Amino acid sequence: MTTVDESPGAHAAEPRAKETAAADAAATAAAANPALVGVPTFVIGSIALGLYLVGFTGSDNAAIGMVPILFMCTGVGQLIGCIWAIKTGSGPVAAIFGIFAGFWLSFALLVVGLGHNWFGDATATAAATGAKETFLLTWLIGVVVLTLASLRLPSVFTLLFVLVAVALLLVLLGTAGGSTGLLFGGGIAVFAFTLVGVYLFFDAMSAAAGGGSLPMGPPLIKS
Repeated sequence: MTTVDESPGAHAAEPRAKETAAADAAATAAAANPALVGVPTFVIGSIALGLYLVGFTGSDNAAIGMVPILFMCTGVGQLIGCIWAIKTGSGPVAAIFGIFAGFWLSFALLVVGLGHNWFGDATATAAATGAKETFLLTWLIGVVVLTLASLRLPSVFTLLFVLVAVALLLVLLGTAGGSTGLLFGGGIAVFAFTLVGVYLFFDAMSAAAGGGSLPMGPPLIKS
């Protein structure tokens, strides 16, 4: 006959076992964080874009030099992060990485297309400017929607998306008005949201390595 251990020690061990299991599950979740791939690849692409906008890489033709980074690093990295998040059941994270995969890959395609006259004669200023303005305005609207949808997430994510929207707005205005000053301001905004991305990466890496999480800030809209 099977006996049941009713001793106080047995009952005391049950909560400890549950706590240990919960801690192990939390550690596993932190180590299997899609941000470990999605965020640093986002940061690398953002650095390349910021350097271009502030004029570090030279003339407008230098934009084509960003394509290997935008496509093979950042675009692919966002896709990996999205698929990883789907596998772990992290819907909001998958949505964010999926959206930014679309941004970086379409941006790379825009740069290549302008360089090869896919959207009309790129030497005609109106054709090239029109293609850029359409791209920037469309993504500005998309990021504003994402920002509003993120108000229930920790506020650091909302800050990130606000800075991305500001960068897109400045670059749009600079492109439409031919203002290098506004483009430079857009580059500064890019570096600003890059720093937020670095902070998010440090948080993910710290948690995955067994350390504590960094403060993410309370959501602007609480449940």
